[in-house]
Amino acid sequence: MLRSRIIGVGMYAPPKILTNEDFEKIVETSDAWIITRTGMKVRHIADESMASSDLSTKAAQEALQTAGMNASDIDLIVIGTISPDHAFPSTACLVQANLGNKKAACFDVSAACPGFLHALSIADQYIHCGRYKNALVIGTEILSKITNYEDRNTCVLFGDGSGAVVLKPHDGEEGIIDTLLGSDGTLAQLLIQPAGGSRMPATHETVDKKLHTVFMAGNEVFKNAVRTMESAAIGILERNGIDPSEISLCIPHQANIRIIEALQKRLGLPDEKVFVNIHKYGNISSATIPIGLYEALQEGRIKPGDLVLLVSFGAGFVWASALLRF
Repeated sequence: MLRSRIIGVGMYAPPKILTNEDFEKIVETSDAWIITRTGMKVRHIADESMASSDLSTKAAQEALQTAGMNASDIDLIVIGTISPDHAFPSTACLVQANLGNKKAACFDVSAACPGFLHALSIADQYIHCGRYKNALVIGTEILSKITNYEDRNTCVLFGDGSGAVVLKPHDGEEGIIDTLLGSDGTLAQLLIQPAGGSRMPATHETVDKKLHTVFMAGNEVFKNAVRTMESAAIGILERNGIDPSEISLCIPHQANIRIIEALQKRLGLPDEKVFVNIHKYGNISSATIPIGLYEALQEGRIKPGDLVLLVSFGAGFVWASALLRF
């Protein structure tokens, strides 16, 4: 069976960081409260001159290098992001230009935190059917630019970064086994950036009211996040006849340590089978999964033959999971 196989990975996190102690000087909070409630310690923050395409390009260049490929070899670029450079053109087109590629089909996917897994699923289908051969899939965010640093409930959560993978067709057992996507649009108002689109175009009033930043109903988001993460994980395992004990490593979306722990308990996985780096980056939306995958490989926590589960949830509400054999 022809499958998409990850042959290269890359990531980029801006050097500037915000610590919990920094937030103690900005809003009414504490290091202990943030760690207890979220598991976060530091977040990487892009400087004013950087846009999502800049982070994406750096991650893509490393992914291409580890894959041993040139940018000109890529014929499909798909980016998952909710913080693009512009409403249009797509960030993928800007990355294509930065890389010097002139032949790839390029587009963005807006699926919030599961955006990378949605992009991965799309690229996988194109490769599986033979339409494209070499795909570059990226999850990238600069959430600091749509965060309200006066809102103590959300400002401590988000960071910036990018992760990328290179996919190539493979006729064997290794590769992407399956992906699962889902959504429930009735929950859309729980997590939203209200202004900036056709529903609420930019005005002095929308800017003054900070409606171009993230609004979140925290308790409801938490409750539904736990439910949808479990559904996405269990759903893909059951569909493929796989018991959770067969998973070598689970890389969940890094939104909140309590959500990760709830998923771990539901799957019955020991600590060594659940990848956690939320303390290092915070929530980087669509970039958390590819960055987690990159670091797990760098740390030797994924070996040949391992079965890896990727799972995420986000605004929409949307959720996604993927099973990979390395």
